[in-house]
Amino acid sequence: MVSLSPEASQSLNAAAPAPLRIVLDGIDRLGRLDGWIGGFCLLMLTLLMLCEVATRFLSNFLPFFPPTISIAWEYSSYLMAAAFTFGAAMTLRVGGHIRVVLLLKNAPVPVQRALEILSAAAGFAFMAFLTMAMAKFAWSAFLRGQVSTSSDTPLWLPQAIVTFGMLLLTLQFLARAIQAALGLPLEDHRMKASPVE
Repeated sequence: MVSLSPEASQSLNAAAPAPLRIVLDGIDRLGRLDGWIGGFCLLMLTLLMLCEVATRFLSNFLPFFPPTISIAWEYSSYLMAAAFTFGAAMTLRVGGHIRVVLLLKNAPVPVQRALEILSAAAGFAFMAFLTMAMAKFAWSAFLRGQVSTSSDTPLWLPQAIVTFGMLLLTLQFLARAIQAALGLPLEDHRMKASPVE
């Protein structure tokens, strides 16, 4: 873990004007929540798949055991989609997304900042569009009362959850664009998990 002085650990956004600092710190908190929810979804996905394997195994020896959990594959797809979208904002904040930095490393600092601003703004615009489209998709499923064929789960529920994860990534791109424009640190390495030794 990166150790920071008490003053620096208060907020990496401390140099921002007060109203922006509140917004940026709020987005950072949402990013942390985002990571925890993504981790919880992965845990639930793992448990669901282990239960599916155990059920299938036990059904070979105990005739009263069902051969499968009927919702396992459907709900595992919901959990996987949620885990992907909920982990994305925190991953962006810690600098974990795959990026090609060949141009960035060889450019002067002002050009680096300009490229960071442009790429964050482009990411924000793309994610804002995608989030709005997904929100309309979920709203449409709600209005039509669409349910899944295997479990009768209202489809707007998993769609709304994925939309919320996308919204958090959209906000993180907005925060990154603001941080790049103000010359603030773009990544918070304190959020990274410590390596297991």
